[in-house]
Amino acid sequence: MATLAQWIEGARPRTLPAAIAPVLVGTAAAHAAGDANLGLGVLALVVALALQVGVNYANDYSDGVRGTDEERVGPVRLVGQRLAAPADVKAAAFGSFFVASVAGLALVALAGTWLLALAGVVALWAAWHYTGGKNPYGYRGLGEVMVFVFFGLFAVLGTTWTQAHALTLGAVGGAIGCGALACAILVTNNLRDLEGDREVGKRTLAVRLGFARTRRLYAGLVGLALASVLLAAVAHPTALVGLLAAPLAVRPVRSVLGETYGRELLPALGQTGVLQLGYAVALTVGLVLA
Repeated sequence: MATLAQWIEGARPRTLPAAIAPVLVGTAAAHAAGDANLGLGVLALVVALALQVGVNYANDYSDGVRGTDEERVGPVRLVGQRLAAPADVKAAAFGSFFVASVAGLALVALAGTWLLALAGVVALWAAWHYTGGKNPYGYRGLGEVMVFVFFGLFAVLGTTWTQAHALTLGAVGGAIGCGALACAILVTNNLRDLEGDREVGKRTLAVRLGFARTRRLYAGLVGLALASVLLAAVAHPTALVGLLAAPLAVRPVRSVLGETYGRELLPALGQTGVLQLGYAVALTVGLVLA
């Protein structure tokens, strides 16, 4: 029987910056456009956090019942390590998705942006089918693409749209940056698990690219995130404050580009989460100053 601490670890709190960052930036972009709403921002944050936790539990469940999670070096695996019944982990995933759905419906109703409800349905489908279903896209190397779309473009632009009913270059730049860093977190995770995933036939993008190209991909994503600040600065010059987060990239980039494998990449994973949160805070300050 899993303890409360193990359930919390199973939710993978280190991945939560990927949910927090786009809402901060999206709300700040709405402020820069002249119409931020903190209440709607809080609802968007609940949606993002619930989806992230739901995805993490869904991955734990799906990988666990497939037997691809038994030899891992990362956080606790509730199903793979037989700490919790698969049905309980699946229920935790769907419970999180239910919270996201309720908060999402409240968000689009209060904002009057009902078209975004369709985007929410697609996001729920994507959350489950990352490793769930008969043909999970995460096993075909498409995880990074979907993370960029949903934790970058959808999350930032959707947050801005519900509040300001408009999109700016600030929002677009922030969406690209947040999406790139969310991808970088997943790339680090999959680089860490590359050998184990290859053995069980899980064809992640890291498995397809191999160690060297995956390391370069990570560095490219971090570079893209920093470059996207320049795009935001075209509309709001104060967005250049976002570049103050650049020093936070030094340690994880150096680690990932070095000869690090398996458990050695765990610090880089946490540091990438810190980088994303620091990037979001710095860019948020820059957009608020606009």
